[in-house]
Amino acid sequence: MNDVFEALEALTDRDPGRRDVAADVLGDLLRGAALDADSARLVVEHLVSVAANEPVTKVRESALNSISEAFDHYRVPPALVEPLAAAMPTMERQLLVHTLYILGATHALQARPLIEPYLPHPDPEVREEARLAAAEITALESEGLTRNS
Repeated sequence: MNDVFEALEALTDRDPGRRDVAADVLGDLLRGAALDADSARLVVEHLVSVAANEPVTKVRESALNSISEAFDHYRVPPALVEPLAAAMPTMERQLLVHTLYILGATHALQARPLIEPYLPHPDPEVREEARLAAAEITALESEGLTRNS
C-alpha cells in the first residue's frame, strides 16, 4: 500500500518526469489488480484529475492509459471519469481518443452525451473512437447490461 501512497504523492511532484512515472506505477497496480475496490477508485480519481488538469501532454497520456487499465479489473463508476469531459474540447487528438475509449468503457448511458459531439469530429481517428465508444454503450444497452450509476 505504500507504493500507492508514494505514487499518489508523486503525481503532484514539480518534476513532470516523476509525475509521468507515478502515473505509470499506478497503472501497473491497476493492471495487476493489486488494489481493493476503494483504493482503485481513489487511484482513478487522482488519475482523472491529472488527465484533466496536467499541462504536460506525456503525463496526461500516461494518466489516461492508467485509467484505462482499471476497467479490466474494477467497476469504475461513470461519475468518477466524467470530469474528463470538461477537458475534452481542449485535448490533443491522442488524448481525446484515450478519453473516448474510457467513456465507452464505462458502459454507462450517461456517457453517451459526452461521446456524441465527437462523432462528426474532423479527425478520422477521433470519429472512429467516438463511434466505437457509442457502439459499446449501445450494444450493451440492447442487452440490458449498461451501467446507470
